[in-house]
Amino acid sequence: MKIKRTIIVSGMIAADPWQGGATWAVLQYVLGLRRLGHEVFFIEPIQAQALGPASAALAEPDSARYFQSVGDEFGLRDHAALLLAGSRDTFGLSYDELKRIAARTDLLLNISGLLTDENLFSKIPVRVYLDLDPAFNQLWQAVQQIDMRFAGHTHHVTIGQNIGGEKSKIQNPKSKIECPVPTCGLNWLKTFQPVVLEHWPVAREIKHDALTTIANWRGYGSIDFNGVNYGQKVHSLRQFISLPTRTAEKFTLALAIHPDETKDLAALQANRWQLFDPMLVASTPASYREFIQTSKAEFGLAKSGYVQSRCGWFSDRSVCYLASGRPVIAQDCGIKNLLPTGEGLFAFDTSDSVLAAIDAMNSDYAHHAKRARAIAEEFFDSDIVLKRLLELVGL
Repeated sequence: MKIKRTIIVSGMIAADPWQGGATWAVLQYVLGLRRLGHEVFFIEPIQAQALGPASAALAEPDSARYFQSVGDEFGLRDHAALLLAGSRDTFGLSYDELKRIAARTDLLLNISGLLTDENLFSKIPVRVYLDLDPAFNQLWQAVQQIDMRFAGHTHHVTIGQNIGGEKSKIQNPKSKIECPVPTCGLNWLKTFQPVVLEHWPVAREIKHDALTTIANWRGYGSIDFNGVNYGQKVHSLRQFISLPTRTAEKFTLALAIHPDETKDLAALQANRWQLFDPMLVASTPASYREFIQTSKAEFGLAKSGYVQSRCGWFSDRSVCYLASGRPVIAQDCGIKNLLPTGEGLFAFDTSDSVLAAIDAMNSDYAHHAKRARAIAEEFFDSDIVLKRLLELVGL
């Protein structure tokens, strides 16, 4: 018999507003669990410094307006709240309402352990830490001694399919990659990124006749561990800087890059990379989806930390391209043994392998577009992924 659960998802939408892709990464879980018939609430704890002027009320800043617009678009207004960290101040559901909801909640899906309020957290029987930034979260905790809020959870789940070394191989026999990332003494359960297919139908029109992606040049600092540097996308892309000069295919990046990065900007321009401002083409869930669905295919660049660690990370953004029937040429972070590659999805580690993938894709684009959608349906359909996730944590 199907059991309807009460579920709280906690994650980040408003603290860094106008990031359509980051919003979708959270929405896939909220909307996917709701689609399965569960009662789903979303709580985002937000620090005061993310609200702008110290005198601003919680409902006034740009972050709250963005939060409300997302809630209205996806029917979440009566099921969501911004919570000022360390207080009872909320925007949306009241704090007393949140306490009543938490008292009857079966599962907390806590992205990056963001929700720490003991009144809402402690009595929920199944409390899942969800790691969407594998390698970095573990290295911050183990190497830099930053509290990543692992404690207090009943289960720890990661999208890094190879986190855990030999234990990872036991749980997923297809994982044949040795991953050097420390586990921090935790048993990391594995999940793929979900995509709610009804929100990501097969796309038809191509406006951006190019390999595209959406990215931050630098998200945050790099980490050194055992003589290896775990870096950002800047460190990955520099290795492939000449790619557009070696093919007739166009490369278009919706790239958040600071104007002071003058050397890299000059190199990108000299090597024929076309740059868009992501605030113009991907700042909302709708514009982000439109940019992906009107692209020809994705050049799926990864942070060098994911590549160096071989952690088995695969982008939620790439999943959206696949669902849209757009082929993906993705930098290999240890996925070749986990996902089918060669049709619709290609894994690369050198410029030559990118060029070979482009040739293969262009030889029968319609076939590879169809295979892209099929991979999304088989491996990333939220109905499948989230049912399995609930089973993993005993629900």
